[in-house]
Amino acid sequence: MPFIRKPLTVTRWTGWLFALLVLVKVPLAAAADLDGCRQLFLKGNYTTCIQQAQQALDDSAWDEGWPQLLARAQLAVGKYAEAEQTIATALNRFPSSIQLRLLAYDVFRANGRTTRAADMLKELNNVVEQLGSQGPARLRFRATPANLVALGQALLLMNVDPRPVLENFFDHAKQLDPDYREAYLASGELALGKHDYQLAAKAFNEALKKFPDDPDAQFGLARAYAPSDPVRMGQALTSVLNYNSNHVAAMLLLADHLVDAEQYADAETILSQALKVNPWNPRAWAYRAVLAHLRNDTNAETSDRLNALKFWATNPSVDNLIGTKLSQNYRFLEGSACERRALAFDPGYLPAKIQLAQDLLRLGNESEGWQLAQDVHDADGYDVTAYNLVTLRDAMAKYATLTNRDFVVRMDAHEAAIYGDRVLALLQQAHDTLSQKYGFTPDAPTYVEVFPEQKDFGVRTFGMPHNPGFLGVCFGHVVTANSPAAQSGHPENWEDVLWHEFCHVITLGMTHNKMPRWISEGISVYEERQANPAWGQKMNPNYREMILGGELTPVSDLSSAFMTPKSSLHVQFAYYESSLVIEYIIQNFGFDALIKILRDLGDGVTINDAIARNTAPMDKIEKDFAAFARDRANNLGPGLDWTKPLDPADSADLSVAGFPSTNVVDYLQQLIHKRQTESSASATNGSPSTAAHSSPAPPRNPALPNYWDLSHQAQTALKEKRWADAKVPLQKLIDLCPNQTGPDSAYFLMAAACRGSGDTNQERQLLQKFASLDSDDTDAYLRLMELDQLAGDWPGVSENAARFLAVNPLVPQPYRYLARASGELGRTDPAIRSYERLLLLDPPDPADVHYHLARLLHGKNDAAAKRQVLQSLEEAPRFRDALTLLLEMEKTNPPGTPVVAPPQ
Repeated sequence: MPFIRKPLTVTRWTGWLFALLVLVKVPLAAAADLDGCRQLFLKGNYTTCIQQAQQALDDSAWDEGWPQLLARAQLAVGKYAEAEQTIATALNRFPSSIQLRLLAYDVFRANGRTTRAADMLKELNNVVEQLGSQGPARLRFRATPANLVALGQALLLMNVDPRPVLENFFDHAKQLDPDYREAYLASGELALGKHDYQLAAKAFNEALKKFPDDPDAQFGLARAYAPSDPVRMGQALTSVLNYNSNHVAAMLLLADHLVDAEQYADAETILSQALKVNPWNPRAWAYRAVLAHLRNDTNAETSDRLNALKFWATNPSVDNLIGTKLSQNYRFLEGSACERRALAFDPGYLPAKIQLAQDLLRLGNESEGWQLAQDVHDADGYDVTAYNLVTLRDAMAKYATLTNRDFVVRMDAHEAAIYGDRVLALLQQAHDTLSQKYGFTPDAPTYVEVFPEQKDFGVRTFGMPHNPGFLGVCFGHVVTANSPAAQSGHPENWEDVLWHEFCHVITLGMTHNKMPRWISEGISVYEERQANPAWGQKMNPNYREMILGGELTPVSDLSSAFMTPKSSLHVQFAYYESSLVIEYIIQNFGFDALIKILRDLGDGVTINDAIARNTAPMDKIEKDFAAFARDRANNLGPGLDWTKPLDPADSADLSVAGFPSTNVVDYLQQLIHKRQTESSASATNGSPSTAAHSSPAPPRNPALPNYWDLSHQAQTALKEKRWADAKVPLQKLIDLCPNQTGPDSAYFLMAAACRGSGDTNQERQLLQKFASLDSDDTDAYLRLMELDQLAGDWPGVSENAARFLAVNPLVPQPYRYLARASGELGRTDPAIRSYERLLLLDPPDPADVHYHLARLLHGKNDAAAKRQVLQSLEEAPRFRDALTLLLEMEKTNPPGTPVVAPPQ
């Protein structure tokens, strides 16, 4: 949490607040029956907890812990009016209680008594001031860890800076009593409230070291991991629900995840279970309103929203939650309307304001979006999302802007000068091609923002800097992308990425953003392959194994494959499988069927109904697509035996840190079912299997060469530099599986063997084939440029320079090759542009570049030629060729002769 940007606010609380810090704890022994009742609450046995707490109060128990526990349990089961009565009675009995007033704040708000809730904060201030006026002895009596934590939480509600609260209240409470759990929980909640998920995870993990089974600490950890790590979120939720199967907040987090996975029926099931525990939980009803909106059931949406607002009619968190979930489902326009509704209830409600800021930025309404982010930052300097956004805004103010009729492109100014024109040209080509193909033209320019730093891309796209794995994201009229500079290690083809993202602009526009993720991604990947055979994903050995090994996700559940993948490979496979579904639909039902599906989605038809209406019933689609995918997999190297050698690791339990290898969503649904089902038989039927999913390896086909054996033989020979021995298995792989890509492609490995043996002609032929299949291997392109230049194949040099620049336009080598090739081919203007870009990349021999540029410009009688030759001589005063060229210029245009630059 970046506690560095705002000084401590000095209030009238300051004097006595810090006096508390030197006071010692007075241990108070808790009654055993009260501790037992608290355990009932933590385990979710709310009914028994209420009965025991009420009995204790009826018996005149003199401990404010009893009414606190009773009110919390009543809130947990939706008895909001009863909780208010409990609190009102308790406040009369314990008029100076700090903890009761803090709890009363929540109880009154739950009942819509916002004015009374605000009074509680004022009374807290008055109570503490009165205590401060009564001297050190009275203060010492009141300075318990519980009171310190309650005071810190009250201060946060009053918008006091969080750093002194964390250090001087929550941390000090831990020092007074290292076993006081609420201090740890409060620290984690503070970080969550500021969107600092890393700090929150640290705080809750600290709590779990002391309280390993604590459901609230586990739930806090689940929330901290939810934005970035669904598997670890699932592990934490498993622990919560194992301990307390009635933990409504945990169920709602699971429902949230199910909504994102587009498993709406399962989300409804979980919400129904949550409402059995608390029939009036406003968040549960808000989630139901979201689901109703997504299925275009306006009556149910209205009814569910009103139920969410039953006890607090102006609760801004309800519309904030509805709007946030709609925006997470790419319904930014509807989501922003919900946030405005929340702000109409409470203009100062910061969660709605920061969400609205992000929605507007994604809709292209930048003026208001940036201003809202600034407003949130001004109001809360510790909100990480707001801080990140205003910092990004300042960085983006220095970007260059490139425009034409259909696009507004923002890039780092240096990068824009190097390849900004290529970006605009590629986008325009995508626009013209895809708009015509799909019969849809965007009604406004598309904003494309290219970020040279991954953290800036993350902030602009997700509000947080740490979101690796994404190359680009489309929101509709706004596209964000990482530049090659942001892609460490192995850059991807940026032209491919932008084509993919602009395809989203078309399909999201056609459907009014009402489309599942899988079909949106599937169409974009499919269109990559149509635009360039080297682009997009294709069948490979891993995908073949996954398809034939039973890892296809049913078409009706494909969006879930993006949510909780087992590995990065499974994420890529989700993209590939989605594109294969699109290919299957077009091949079997025609392209018009796909267009009709998209139009139906735009009209609010659900995806399964849209597919069934325009193709075939879903059960037939599921069956026939699986056969289609298996056929495609079997057609990869049909003359090869693909039996993989059995690896001992293959039979190991795939559990991760104690979490079963089954899908997190499926597992948690089954866990809730198991824990809540009264019948032991039903519980057994609902429980998941955590056994290892292993099976004996299929028998080999001795009549066919084995793919893995050939690969192993080739790579072993290459490592040992036995070039001839490597060529034999590699040639078999090429003959039997000719469409290979990637660094392990037999073409690439065979080319390495040829290079090692000095056979550059065959090496060049192999690399040419490889380059036609692979879209991002700059090593292959660079080697081809070298070989093509030696062979005098200038069109080949130019083609491979263009391939290289589509991956990484920020290094000098391809520009030098392209400039030379363009010159040899008589393409003067491209040669000039290449040399100009080369100069922007600090080439090792700038004098030579200036010289060649001067020659080309002089050939066009361009006045800029003389400046270039002088710059060449400035770098290398004895450069003979540059001196000769300067003398030639002087003869051609002696001093005083006007030189007219050609029109640009």
